[in-house]
Amino acid sequence: MVLIKEYRVVLPCSVEEYQVGQLFSVAEASKNETGGGEGIEVLKNEPYENNGEKGQYTHKIYHLNSKVPGFVRLLAPEGSLVFHEKAWNAYPYCRTIVTNEYMKDNFFIKIETWHKPDLGTQENVHQLDLSTWQNVAVVPIDIADRSQVSNADYKPDEDPVKFKSVKTGRGPLGPDWKHELESKSDCPKMCAYKLVTVKFKWWGLQTKVENFIHEQEKRIFTNFHRQLFCWIDRWVDLTMDDIRRMEAETQAELDELRKQGNVRGTSAAEEK
Repeated sequence: MVLIKEYRVVLPCSVEEYQVGQLFSVAEASKNETGGGEGIEVLKNEPYENNGEKGQYTHKIYHLNSKVPGFVRLLAPEGSLVFHEKAWNAYPYCRTIVTNEYMKDNFFIKIETWHKPDLGTQENVHQLDLSTWQNVAVVPIDIADRSQVSNADYKPDEDPVKFKSVKTGRGPLGPDWKHELESKSDCPKMCAYKLVTVKFKWWGLQTKVENFIHEQEKRIFTNFHRQLFCWIDRWVDLTMDDIRRMEAETQAELDELRKQGNVRGTSAAEEK
């Protein structure tokens, strides 16, 4: 058995803009999550082609000892809390798979994302068979909803309700911002449909950990996309060539950050 949910993130930007914004924000967020021996190590970042599908392939290692639940840390052997993330970005479709060498086939997280120019109104955009789709929980994420952000994660300068873009004029986002996007044909809009499949086969812990992972995925998607929108003036003028140069610089910076300082970023300290 696996636990599948589809997270829908609506944004006031176009699908074309988001491609740059996402990659910029991933690079920035990676630096915020790296330090004190933990964080993200980029092994590969290169073009790929497979059966007619073309895109960018990345292979990253996540060193996450402090970012997993305490009850897992107590049971897992030392050195086992290292996760491999392999991603195939054939935008506007992306596929990411996270695995762990210690748990082998008993654990994976698969994230499949379609980016569409709508407000999250399409059903079964991933074209699952009907029996599977009927068991998928759809989870809307509203980047302007303060109640979806924990006090520990909240940052006033990354709040779409307070932010106004100098370069695009977008924001701040009011309570009816999605309806406003719908009513104005000239306003850019899109939805990231993120289908997340989680498998954690460990007797006595499976349900608890699978639910925990989904809680963390929702938390990450929410915080990340709030940041992405509030950083729009930093990335909206960038090209894909700019992004590739930035990624190369970030790869070297992450290697240095991991060797120094303190553990940074999202932790599992708020376990429930």
